[in-house]
Amino acid sequence: MPAVREPLTVVLIHWNQPQRCVQTAGAFAGQGLPLELVVIDNGSSAEAVAHLRRELPQARIIELGRNTGFGPAANAGLSWWLEHGAGEWAAVAPHDALPEPDCLRLLLDAAAAQPHAGLASAEYGEPGKPVVDRYFGGILVHSDRHPGWEDAGHPHGTLMLVSRACVAEIGLFDERYFAYCEEADLGERARRAGWAVGVVWGAVVRNPSWNVGSNVADYLMLRNSLLLVRHHFGRYPAFIRLMMAVGSTAWQIMSPQRRPPVFSPAARGRAIGDFLRGRFGPPPEDLLASRGT
Repeated sequence: MPAVREPLTVVLIHWNQPQRCVQTAGAFAGQGLPLELVVIDNGSSAEAVAHLRRELPQARIIELGRNTGFGPAANAGLSWWLEHGAGEWAAVAPHDALPEPDCLRLLLDAAAAQPHAGLASAEYGEPGKPVVDRYFGGILVHSDRHPGWEDAGHPHGTLMLVSRACVAEIGLFDERYFAYCEEADLGERARRAGWAVGVVWGAVVRNPSWNVGSNVADYLMLRNSLLLVRHHFGRYPAFIRLMMAVGSTAWQIMSPQRRPPVFSPAARGRAIGDFLRGRFGPPPEDLLASRGT
């Protein structure tokens, strides 16, 4: 295996889950590679930040003071890396991503062997590879899942590698998305600029604490998929996507057994309205207040 001479910067996005973040930091530290750990805190409580500083004295902790969302927080960490960090690659993950042994090395080796690699992601138990569809946005399509690199439409957000040269050319995450679909937008921009984007089968990351039961998630996924489709494919595909969303919501209201795990007609209505008004960024405050934990 090729030697890693410079520390790999690992950017962890944290919000009020310090014990999970410490566990995740330990999983990355156990990969057997030299690392520079950067924790971006999205406005957690003082107690949570104190816990991180006590348990992760080796980490660089950057406090943003408010919940800016995944993409903007990742941008803060990647900006630090671009200005101060070393190496051609940085890794980005949420505070509860748990890479399995040798995950990072497999990712780095696969990316190093791929000509003009710009973005890569670990395998996350998904049945297929992520692509960007002109009508649906980010979706999964069939893959034979052979070990190693496979071209994909975008990286998976649970653990991705970002090339310094790639983001220097195409820019960082679009902060209008706040959370959800920002990695699909980044992947689409990278591919259109000629960079290779892929998933590395066999480099496994897990996220056992992830919970999709949130009106905020339903709102963001619909609003952001509409933005993604319109931005990259135009107004007509966005109109088709909007009509499909209206039709599927009406069908699921009448057929409860067909509803997905995340389903809120009110949140979807807000998402469509905000998309049409051009309101992006953080979700509405009342949705955040009612989302639970």
